[in-house]
Amino acid sequence: MKKIALLTLFALILTTSAFAETKVAVSVVPQRYFVEKIAGDAVSVVTVVPEGASPATYEPKPSQMGELASCSLWFTIGVPFERAQKDRMLSALPNLKEIPTHDNVKLRPIKGHDHDGQGHQHDQGYDPHVWLSPSAVMIQARTIATGLSELDPKNRAVYMENYAAFVAELGSLDSELAELLSGSRGKAFMVFHPSWGYFAHDYGLEQIAVEVEGKEPKPAELAKLVERAKVLGIKTVFVQPQFSTAAAEAIAKSIEGQVVPLNPLAEDWRDNLIKAAEALGASF
Repeated sequence: MKKIALLTLFALILTTSAFAETKVAVSVVPQRYFVEKIAGDAVSVVTVVPEGASPATYEPKPSQMGELASCSLWFTIGVPFERAQKDRMLSALPNLKEIPTHDNVKLRPIKGHDHDGQGHQHDQGYDPHVWLSPSAVMIQARTIATGLSELDPKNRAVYMENYAAFVAELGSLDSELAELLSGSRGKAFMVFHPSWGYFAHDYGLEQIAVEVEGKEPKPAELAKLVERAKVLGIKTVFVQPQFSTAAAEAIAKSIEGQVVPLNPLAEDWRDNLIKAAEALGASF
């Protein structure tokens, strides 16, 4: 009996090792969804920025560096913590190969505060939130599938088949989101952190950000945001759990509106975009 139990345990260990022999890293939680859609059980995925943390300011812990040392690839996506930490991390982990998944995505400029409501804005670099657009994710998915195929050529057929199925899912999702927001084109919404620029562009919406690059509005800017919200009839300020909600709550109070959570880093990526479209549509 003991011998059978030991043999069973040994078999389980071998099976687990076989499935986990290819290990890759991603920067943010939604990317794990993309990799798992393409790789299935063929790889194990490590997420650098854990759920609830901000990819704008995150610093990897020493324990994570040990976990990343066992990864072969790191699918980066252009978020701020990468710019601050990536070179140091890759230098310490010479066997970890970086694959930037956003390289072929047409990046959009991220805008600063609109000071007078007339479009007089200042660009603040490029918007890194490319995972919130199904069309942009199609491009990222191709890069992921190619990277996995080069790393693990014996499973190339699986990766490419899964990639094709995922692209079809993305096309269906894009159509569903367009239908959900078909009556909202041209409408503006207010959000604390400017995460939803690609999503807004895809579906004909205008994103008005309360803060940009971690800078909360000064009192005069806050007053102008309140006035703009009143002019546009905005009654909802969307917030995400990675940032303070104080400024958003102040605006909501001034416009007799509400603060509603909208998380750009949720784990169930597809379901989250549908919920986002429903929440935005309901706010107009």
